[in-house]
Amino acid sequence: MTRTTQICIAFIFALAALASAAKLPMVEKVDFQPLSASVARVIEALEMVGEPLPAAEAVELRTTRSLQRIQEILDSHCLVAVQINPESRVKVVEAQGKHELMEQGWRTFLVKVANESGATPVLAVTSPQADRLFNSPPGAVAGRWIDLQMVNRQPMKERLSGLELEYRILQIFSRDKGKREARLSFNVGQGTQDLGFRSDSDILFDARSAAKVTLRVFDTDGKPTTASFVVRDAMGRVYPSQAKRLAPDFAFHPQVYRADKESILLPPGDFTVTYTRGPEYRRKTQKIHITGQPAELTFRLERWVDPAKIGWYSGDHHIHAAGCSHYEKPTEGVYPEDMMRHILGEDLKVGSVLTWGPGWYFQKTFFEGKDNKLSTDAYKMRYDVEVSGFPSSHTGHICLLRLKEQDYPGSKRIDDWPSWGIPIFRWAKAQGAITGFAHSGWGLMQTSDKVPNDEVPPFDGIGANEFIVGVTHDLVDFISTVDTPFPNELNIWYHTLNTGYRTRISGETDFPCIYGDRVGLGRSYVRQDKAFTYDDWTVGIRDGRNYVSDGKSHLIDFRVNNVRMGDGASELNLSKPGKVSVTVDVAALLDETPDEKVRKARFDVKPYWELERSRIGNGRRVPVELIVNGEPVARQEIDADGTTRKLKFDAQIDISSWVTVRILPSSHTNPIWVLVDGKPVRASRKSAEWCLTAVEKCRAQKMPRIRLEERGEAERAYDFAKSAFTQRLKESVR
Repeated sequence: MTRTTQICIAFIFALAALASAAKLPMVEKVDFQPLSASVARVIEALEMVGEPLPAAEAVELRTTRSLQRIQEILDSHCLVAVQINPESRVKVVEAQGKHELMEQGWRTFLVKVANESGATPVLAVTSPQADRLFNSPPGAVAGRWIDLQMVNRQPMKERLSGLELEYRILQIFSRDKGKREARLSFNVGQGTQDLGFRSDSDILFDARSAAKVTLRVFDTDGKPTTASFVVRDAMGRVYPSQAKRLAPDFAFHPQVYRADKESILLPPGDFTVTYTRGPEYRRKTQKIHITGQPAELTFRLERWVDPAKIGWYSGDHHIHAAGCSHYEKPTEGVYPEDMMRHILGEDLKVGSVLTWGPGWYFQKTFFEGKDNKLSTDAYKMRYDVEVSGFPSSHTGHICLLRLKEQDYPGSKRIDDWPSWGIPIFRWAKAQGAITGFAHSGWGLMQTSDKVPNDEVPPFDGIGANEFIVGVTHDLVDFISTVDTPFPNELNIWYHTLNTGYRTRISGETDFPCIYGDRVGLGRSYVRQDKAFTYDDWTVGIRDGRNYVSDGKSHLIDFRVNNVRMGDGASELNLSKPGKVSVTVDVAALLDETPDEKVRKARFDVKPYWELERSRIGNGRRVPVELIVNGEPVARQEIDADGTTRKLKFDAQIDISSWVTVRILPSSHTNPIWVLVDGKPVRASRKSAEWCLTAVEKCRAQKMPRIRLEERGEAERAYDFAKSAFTQRLKESVR
């Protein structure tokens, strides 16, 4: 071979290399507004999968009007460009740069799509190095070492938009470490691949090796424990990658939960670890450097408040192991071991795992009618039921706690259950269950954040709608709060309290449906005077010896004239009108810097209950209010610096009343009833009138969806509620 021939061959190979890994071609013309909307979805989706763009690039993409600049920024994150010609034939060009993967982890890349056809199919990717056997041990199946996934779920769209330019997201998992080559093939349907294998691209990847990092996790008292960890690299990417996480790590969380001496895999590099253990702990940050060798790191947690130490035990009565964020199409869900890890990692003393419609026939196999075997002396988990996805759901979803039997008599399938709620309450109460309505605010929407108010909601949802009937039959132990807007929850509760009914409130999360952030976002803190048990904790909710909270503020040991909330009937008797003395121990913790996005949000925008919304000005002060018959009668301000303070209020009580304390919208006590001259609470004719109107509004909404054969009994129940409120209207003060 001559020298000239060698030079020519080298030149040809160089051209081939340039063609296979080229600077991506620019698209010159595209309508800017839909492109901008598409780019915004890409930015949001990258944040959701835990691999966000650098902050400066995200800001520039949201503000620039330059088509070229958008492409320059996003092209730098692309693995390939896909061209779809007018005949819908696909051609692929590899982008320049080093393409890194991670051993036993996922990496996220962008795919540039130049769509000359205007077609709107699904963009698919395949590879001979990726199939269902990709997880086989090394050497078991030659060449199969990756897994591929296009991100087509919200906020992305499943199909291409038809725009001349858009960007899609591709995720790649690597089983191995080191240099590996894979052929990626793109298509938009059968027969759309270009001729000459131009829809394929052979890409050389370099998979960074991962090191086993053992975590030593110690509680405030120095004992080993479980905590929440969010691990990010210098680019802000989350580890382990959220893509395709398997339980007990959930793909919809940036955090993972690890107990002392458990581990995670990390590639070499610098990382920031944020760790905590629920809202009673301070959030701490630690910088770490991983060399690629096995490492052991120590993390020490720090509490700012410990209600359990003085007898107040946190719990979330509404969490799920199937449905919503767990799986896109839930059929089974996760296991008790997975849920217990999350309960421990958030220091939630009680977790009620409620089986409901999605996954019902599998999840119901974990029901025991007693504490799950994974429970300990300090942490209780029990499987109970939410009546949701059942024929009665339109009247309001129901939480059934402390059940002995979970199948409604005579039912073999969900469809066999009653089509309205009252019979279910009666059945559950007959076996000693504690009963209440879930996500109470749905269907009870308010336009004002003042409570109580005269607005009658539509009663057209799945919250505490039929509560307005059930409360008169003495069937509803609690109404749920914290996971829906507080005016929706509190308005109906305040009105029924004003007419003399004594249903309590409890805090819940509805994990991972309303909130997928973590279990225990909404909590009840129940006083346990004797042994800590699940049974007594739920009875404490029924008896009202609990306050509700987002965990960031606490209202402990609430008393009126030394009558303690939840003792006996929570009653103080006065022979005549007079002053009472109210005491409560209050603690709260706010970050020093205000979160403007949260505190300026409308009350019907999440997070619904959040201490940040209570902040006064730019400092850390929050208001503590004394409430009598739904109205604030006194107020004090405290510094939300984590210190516990004893507050004292004085209030004049002229008629029989209910009294509570609140930091709205963060925490709220249950009532103490102050009875004057032995008379029952009938505090407001307006409230009684509101309740009467509400019964008829609820009847009009629900009755058409109740089965014909059950409608007669339902009408009688609604008539009873109407007559009960009519009588209380006559007895109410003007």
